[in-house]
Order: sequence, then C-alpha cells, then structure tokens
Amino acid sequence: MEEDIKPDKKINIKGLVCPYTFVKAKLAVEDMEVGQVIEILLDYEEASRSIPKSMEDHGQKVLKVEKINDTDWILLIRKEKE
Repeated sequence: MEEDIKPDKKINIKGLVCPYTFVKAKLAVEDMEVGQVIEILLDYEEASRSIPKSMEDHGQKVLKVEKINDTDWILLIRKEKE
C-alpha cells in the first residue's frame, strides 16, 4: 500500500454515473498542477474501470484503484501532463 501518498485534492463523485463521473474527474484534474495527486471517491463500479483507463489514455498516471468497502472505490491519479 502506498499510504505515504497525500493527495493534493479530493473529490467525491458518489451518486454519479458515466459520463458524469469522468467529466467531473477530468475537470478536477485540469484544475491541478502537473505532479499533483487527486483522490477520487466513487460508488459506480463501471467508473472504477473507465476513469483509470481514460486517465491513462490522456497521459495521466493511475497510482491506485482500491475497493474500500461493498460500494465504494478510491482512485489515486497523478497529473503527468496538461
């Protein structure tokens, strides 16, 4: 576990479904500086797969995808490029 990673920003997109989950995540990442890390909390299983894939497609680094309980996932993503 990479517990030493402290996110610079956290967003909670629980209750949202695609495509709103990705739109919210993408906008949040766009607001960050390169090198910063965002923690995304979500409860939509599809998004736990689609957001990391989309972020990598856009050149960002997925540090962690973790199911934390029966309904929720945490994603950690580092902004690698504008």
